Formats: sequence, structure tokens, C-alpha cells
Amino acid sequence: MGRVPLELYGRFESDARERLGQGDHSDWPVLAAALALHCPIWTEDRDFFGVGVATWTSDRVEIYLRPSPSI
Repeated sequence: MGRVPLELYGRFESDARERLGQGDHSDWPVLAAALALHCPIWTEDRDFFGVGVATWTSDRVEIYLRPSPSI
């Protein structure tokens, strides 16, 4: 699995730290990468809830990936 280079998300560090508020600031790279890539975060970590980026929990991803019932 590849890594997102710091050059891509580093400029979002202060915004990510601010959005995390009292949450775990070691999570800032994940949030900064999501901001840089305009993508949601798949997480169970409640520190990401309410930071202005869509979050998906495993149970929601499972529902989304479930095959549609045949009609």
C-alpha cells in the first residue's frame, strides 16, 4: 500500500489540527490527507466525527459494498 507524500498534505496541517480541536492531534496527517485529496475517512475513531470531512464507519462501508438484491 502506498503512502501519501507529505508534500501533498503538509500544507493542511494547521487546518487539520484546528479541526481536531481537543481530539488526538497525532491524527492530523489522516485528516490533512483527506482534505488534500477531497475524500472521506474510513474510521471508527470518534475524533474524526464533526471535523467537516465525511466519515465512514465499517458498518456503513459494509452496507455500501453489499450486492444489491435482484429485482
